[in-house]
Amino acid sequence: MAFINSLIAFISSLIASIIAFLSFLIPFSSSSSSSSSSSSSSSSSSSSSSSSTTTTNSIPQKNYDVFLSFRGEDTRYNFTDHLYQALLKRGIRTFRDDKLKRGEEIGSELFKVIERSRFSVIVFSENYADSRWCLNELVKIMECRKEMGQIVLSIFYHVDPSHVRKQTGGFGEAFKNYKEDTKEKKEMVQRWRSALTEAANLSGEHVKDDG
Repeated sequence: MAFINSLIAFISSLIASIIAFLSFLIPFSSSSSSSSSSSSSSSSSSSSSSSSTTTTNSIPQKNYDVFLSFRGEDTRYNFTDHLYQALLKRGIRTFRDDKLKRGEEIGSELFKVIERSRFSVIVFSENYADSRWCLNELVKIMECRKEMGQIVLSIFYHVDPSHVRKQTGGFGEAFKNYKEDTKEKKEMVQRWRSALTEAANLSGEHVKDDG
């Protein structure tokens, strides 16, 4: 019972942090759009307007506030579901992968969703690194953080953050299953490792059952 109460408190605190970030980002985005619009209507700043339009077109429209990255088998029906439902109740537009239909194009569609999200929450769980799908998501998220300034929060759900950072423990075991017998595979595995290390070095939250 104590763990459930602490989990509820944690989710509430997490949502408050997300709302605080979003309340800063959204007005800033709106004011930037208004400024850009005024600039384009002024004939004396046609050059500036052209530059502004190019910049605006290069930034994907934000369809979601939060993108959730998680290992479905570990947390879909417990922690991540509680978090997802709580975010929706607070009016935060949140994406999780069951909103996509399974098919050949799901990879590219998912990457578009990540690009169109303001905030990514990564739920690292025991078997997260067993999924190539999760690792590819993570690489994309970290790219968006670097290239688009996306805000990223890491949650370590019943896993030691150092295991994620250094790919030891269960995360180290997962990588033993990934072959590196070609240049392409070696490069992919290295991208996964780099993304895990980078994400684990960000400020995050450690959720554990203290018994």
